[in-house]
Amino acid sequence: MNLNQLRDDLSHSDPEIFAALVREETRQRAGLELVPSENYCFPEVLPLLGSAFTNKYAEGYPGRRYYGGQENTDEIELLARARATALFRAEHANVQPLSGSPMNQAVYLGLLNPGDTILAMDLSHGGHLTHGAPVSHMGRIFRFVRYKTAGPEGGIDYAPLADTARQERPKLIVCGHSSYPREVNYATFQAIADEVGALTMADVSHVGGLIAGGVLDNPLDHGFDVMTTTTHKSLRGPRGGLILCKAKHAKAIDASVFPGLQGGPHMNQVAATALTLKRAASDSFKSYARQVLVNAQALAQALRDHQVTLVTGGTENHLMVLDTVTSFDMDGATAQRLLDRVALTTNKQVIPDAPNPPMRPSGLRLGTPAPTARGMGVAEMAIVGRLIATVLRSGENSDIVERARREVEALTSRFPVPGL
Repeated sequence: MNLNQLRDDLSHSDPEIFAALVREETRQRAGLELVPSENYCFPEVLPLLGSAFTNKYAEGYPGRRYYGGQENTDEIELLARARATALFRAEHANVQPLSGSPMNQAVYLGLLNPGDTILAMDLSHGGHLTHGAPVSHMGRIFRFVRYKTAGPEGGIDYAPLADTARQERPKLIVCGHSSYPREVNYATFQAIADEVGALTMADVSHVGGLIAGGVLDNPLDHGFDVMTTTTHKSLRGPRGGLILCKAKHAKAIDASVFPGLQGGPHMNQVAATALTLKRAASDSFKSYARQVLVNAQALAQALRDHQVTLVTGGTENHLMVLDTVTSFDMDGATAQRLLDRVALTTNKQVIPDAPNPPMRPSGLRLGTPAPTARGMGVAEMAIVGRLIATVLRSGENSDIVERARREVEALTSRFPVPGL
C-alpha cells in the first residue's frame, strides 16, 4: 500500500487525527521553525519510523536478545553502532536511548552511586533540565553543584569552575548546554577533571550534528569519558538519544540503558538513527553544518543591526538568546506569542541572573538548523532578523503584524520543508 493510500485510509478511519496531521503539515510549511532544538528530519527518516521495525520487540543487545527473529534488528543496530563510532571517533556507542533525558540518566546511574556529587552548568545560565535541576528526579538522586557564566561577554569563567571542582571534588563534571551561544573549551574541562580525579561527560545534544559535520570541536578528541547527544536536533534524525564513551565504560553504560533503565528499544527509531548517521558522514552534511553556523552569524548580525541585545553579544554556534526586556521592554513569553502570530516559531528562555520566572522569562531563544535544512541562507536570515525586530516593536499593531505574516508566508513558500 502506498503512502497516498494510507493517508486516504486515515482520513476515513480517524478524521480527527487526520485533520490535526494536515493542520500540522500546513503549519510547518507556511511558518518557520526557529527553535534551536527543532529541525526537519531527513525525508528517509519518516518512512523508517513508520516501517515494519515498529512491530518488532528487541529487548537486549545484538546476539543477546530475549526474543527470536532478530536477524534484521541485529543488523541495523550493529550498523548504527559502527556508524556512530566512526563518525564521532568513539570507542563505543549505545544507540538504544529513547530520548535525551533517559540518555543522560543512564550515564549518571551507570557510572555513579546515589548521592555522588556532579558539577554541571546552572540551568538559568544555559544548562539543561537533566543537568540536575531541582525539579528533575536526577536532582533528587545525586548532589549537583553548579557553575555559571560570567564576565562582560557572558562566557564560562573557568577559574571559579576549577575552584569549585577543587572544593567539591565531584565524581563527574558535565559540560553541555541548551541555551549557551558559545563554543566550549573541552580541553580545559578535561584538565580540571584530571586534577580532581573526576569523570567527564559532554552533553552535546544541541551541537551533535555540528560536531559530526566537523565545524565544532569534538570533546572525545580531548579525552572525555562520555559524550551524549540527541539525534533529532542538528543531526536531523529521529527523536532519540545516543551515548558514546570510552571502551572501559561500555559494559556499565550498556547495563544502565538495559536492563537498568529501559526495556525494549524502538527498532524503527534505531533504523532511522542508522540512516541519519550515514547521511551525517556525507560531504553534503558537512556543507549543511557549515551553513548553519554562517546563518547563525548572519541572523545575529541582523538582530544587532536592529538594536537587539543578545546574551553574550552574539554566537559561536547555532543559537542565540535575545534579551527581550532590554530590547523590547517585554518578557520572553509575550515575545514568543507575538512571533507565533506571524508564524515564526521561537521559545521563551531564561537568561543569566534575570529575576523573571521560567514561564515569564526575560529572553527568547533562536536557532538556524531548521531554516538551513530548508535551504535558506544569509539573505533570508537578514529578512528574518528584520521581521523579528519589527514585530516585537510593533506594539501588537494589527497592520504591521499582518504584513509580517504575509512576508513570512512568501518567504517560506520558496523553501519547501524536506519530506513534506
